[in-house]
Order: sequence, then C-alpha cells, then structure tokens
Amino acid sequence: MAKIETVNKRVTTKERKPRAPKTPALKTKKAAPKPAPERKVKILYAVSEAQPFAGTGGLAEVAGSLPKALNATGRFDARVMLPYYKENIAPEFAARFRFVCKLDVRLSWRTLYCGVFEYDHEGVKYYFIDNEYYFKRRGLYGFYDDGERFAFFSQAVCEVLYKIDFIPDILHANDWQTALAPVYYKLFYMHRRDGYRNIKTVFTVHNVEYQGKFDKGAVEDLFGISRQELHSLEFDGCINLLKAAADYCDALTTVSPTYARELTAPEHAHGLSEIFKWNAGKLTGILNGIDYDSYDPARDPALFARYSAGSLAGKAKNKTELQKLLDLKEDARVPVVAVISRLVAHKGIDLIKASIQKLLERDVQVILLGKGDADYETYFQYVERNYEKRFKAMIAFNKDMSRKIYAAADIFLMPSKSEPCGLSQMIASRYATVPVVRETGGLADSIKDCFDGASGNGYTFANYNADDLLNALDRALGLYRDYPEIWDALQKRVAAVDFSWGNSAKEYAEFYANLLK
Repeated sequence: MAKIETVNKRVTTKERKPRAPKTPALKTKKAAPKPAPERKVKILYAVSEAQPFAGTGGLAEVAGSLPKALNATGRFDARVMLPYYKENIAPEFAARFRFVCKLDVRLSWRTLYCGVFEYDHEGVKYYFIDNEYYFKRRGLYGFYDDGERFAFFSQAVCEVLYKIDFIPDILHANDWQTALAPVYYKLFYMHRRDGYRNIKTVFTVHNVEYQGKFDKGAVEDLFGISRQELHSLEFDGCINLLKAAADYCDALTTVSPTYARELTAPEHAHGLSEIFKWNAGKLTGILNGIDYDSYDPARDPALFARYSAGSLAGKAKNKTELQKLLDLKEDARVPVVAVISRLVAHKGIDLIKASIQKLLERDVQVILLGKGDADYETYFQYVERNYEKRFKAMIAFNKDMSRKIYAAADIFLMPSKSEPCGLSQMIASRYATVPVVRETGGLADSIKDCFDGASGNGYTFANYNADDLLNALDRALGLYRDYPEIWDALQKRVAAVDFSWGNSAKEYAEFYANLLK
C-alpha cells in the first residue's frame, strides 16, 4: 500500500484569502431608568368644622387652610372629613357634592345610617359624613346630645376609610369633637381591619378650655367602649375625651410653641397640666397661619380702598370712610384703636372694660366689634352713649365690617388672658394695623415688642392688669403722634411679616416626616 505523505504548507500573506471586515457593534447608550414618582404622604384631617363650608372660629380657618398649603408643596395628599351640616352649608356648595357610598356604623347598641359625600375645593378633597338625625340642625354645637353626635362622627371617620379607598398614613384629629377617633382606631381598628395597622394618629389641641366632659356611666351606652377601658378615658371623676386622645394618639400638637409650654402649667391647662406633662415627649407646638388669598388688602372687596404692604396710600381712605360710616369724628390724624373679639373673659375683655374710659380721655377713637357675655355687651353700649363721637360698640358678628375695621384702624388691641394661637393679630398685621397684645400663647410667638419703633412688629405687655395695657397703648400712641415717619416704617414692617400658611406647612411637613420615621 502506497504511503500517503502530507505536507504542511504555510500559506503566505499573498495567498491568504481576505476576510470580510467586522462591522463594529453600534454602542447604544442605555436610557437611565425614570425615577419612580415619590409617593405622596396621605393625611386625613378629621375636624368638626372647616371653611368655607361651616365654621364658628379659628378651627374652621385652620381646617380650610392647612390641608391646602400641604397639598401645594406637592408632597402630600391631604384630605378633610367633617359632618354634613345640611342646615349650615351653603346650597351652592351642597348642590355640587357627589355621593360616594352609604354604610351602617355601629355605636354601642345603635346601628346608624352613614352617607358619604365628596367635593373638591381649591386642591383639597373634602368628605362629608351624612346623618340627618345628628347633623341636620341649625347650628353646629350646643345640643343636649353633642357627645353622641360626635362619637358617631369619630366612629364613622374610622369606619369609612376602606369604603372611600383612602387609608391614610396619618389620621389627624382636632379638638374634643374628634378626640374619639384615635381612641376608636387603637381599640377597634388597628389590629382588626386589614390595611389599618400602620396608620399614625395625631391629635391637635386648639383650645384646652373645651375638653368634652361626660358622666362616667356613658362609657358603654354612649360611646360603645367597655368599662374595662374606663381608666383610660376617666379624669377627675368624669370621662374626659381630650385627655383620652392625648393618651391614645401617637403625636400631640397644639397651635403655638408657647402654648405647648403653657399647657404643662396649672394656670393655663384647665386642670390637665399633669396629663400634658405626662405626654410632654410627644407634644409639639406649631404656630398657625392665615389664608393670604382671603386676607389681602390689595384685593379685598370689603374695603373702601385697596392697598398693599409696599404702598399704604389707600389705608387713610379706609379710615375716613369708616369714621363717616360709624358717625365718628372724621379726622385722619386721630389714631383709631380697634377691638374685634368675642366678648368673653379669656379674651382680656375685663382689662378693656377696666381701662376704656381712661383710654378715651386721650385723643383717640375706639371701635369695638363682637358678641359675648351680656354684662360686657351692656357695659360697652353704656360707654358708647357717653362717648358718642369717640367710641363705637357694635354688638355683632359681622365679617364684612371686621375687614373694614382691620383696614381702617391704626392700632389693634388684643389683651388676651389666654390665647392658644390667635389669628386676629396676624390679620391686623396683614392690613398694616399695629398690634398691641399681651405676651401669652401664640401672641408671644407672633408679635415682638417694638421698643423704640426701630425693630419688632407691635407692642406687648406681660402682666395681666389694666395699667400695663394702657402703658403699652401709650407707647404706641406716642410713636404715632410724635414720630410719623418711624410709624409709617413700622406699619410697612408689620405688613411685611409673613404669617401665611406656607411657613406653617413647612413645619408640619417636617413634623409628619419625623412621625413616619
């Protein structure tokens, strides 16, 4: 067999077959993944009144302003829940309410109808809890069964969350009317209802004077809570709903830093100082604000002439026109001192009563607007008859007139015995009217004494007596008469202080973030 030989022959370059060039792979830049939108913090603000739907005071203004300011930051989905007061809510609003659902709510032995309506207003969704037996009445409070009415509302707040598909991160209750909401949540919902476990509860004390006190025998029949839990609701021989909420909530707030400190002192806490001392670790004071869209002298339709912090020319016209309207002596040079208040003792009305005739011996005019205790009303009407061209007492609640007075006055007097926050001194400032206040609660946090007029944004006094009130007024009146240029600068500085809800919302945002951590 022939041998087969193989030769390894090297292929030269010339002989090598050319290779097809490689096409380089196209390098495509990977698009960066879009960040997931930050989840908004969900807050349900449970409250017994809210502007512009139904209100009796500062609580309604807070409920109508704070959620709006929080939502404006883009970080929150804050919603409000309140009773559907069918005799009090304006028909133009009620006609646009949307029905959401109906359900039964248990309250002790009762099974009660609950309807839920919703309405979007200025970037906030409002829920209205309907039960005509409880809420179709003229007025919001003062009924024999207020305890039962607001126990039903507090129970409904917790019960409807899954029905409206809004389980909040934070349930924020306010004052005694909603004090049972954090109690019911901890007792009946936190561990018994799917999805409810991680809700944080906040309770705000707007005024400790109103506590929700009831007989101990009502714990089961009225509120549907076992007598075994009576110890957590009882204080000083009765059920105290504000005390219960303070103990049950995860975080406790009030409406100014100074008032938070005052609540731990017996002279301010109306018997609950030890409760607030016990809960001091979860107590925070955040100063309220005012709605700058509503209170704006540059756009307020109630005014005779409009003006702004930068140009106060229109303020003088408001003064002379109001003097004419109220039959006071028309004189732009006479300082006008205004009081707009409920005529009750804790507003310092007894100091005004004790000093008004001495004040009217000076070259001033005083305008008082308000309703309250009959003794005060009668006394100020008596003073008006003796000082017809210098003092006007309007015993009324009149929003239009109050704005005219804020704009016309030079000085705003607010000598409160106690004042959790106070809005009137902020509104007066917005209208370039210089506040004279007593150093308590939110008044101490918002108004700093002018001394010589070169700093500060008002005049203050500390001791609760008529002589110190007159001394503070005399310092303001002296600057007004003797140093008009410094007074004008003071007015502009007062008007430029930012009391808007934007500042308060920033503090609440930080507070909520810390709570959720």
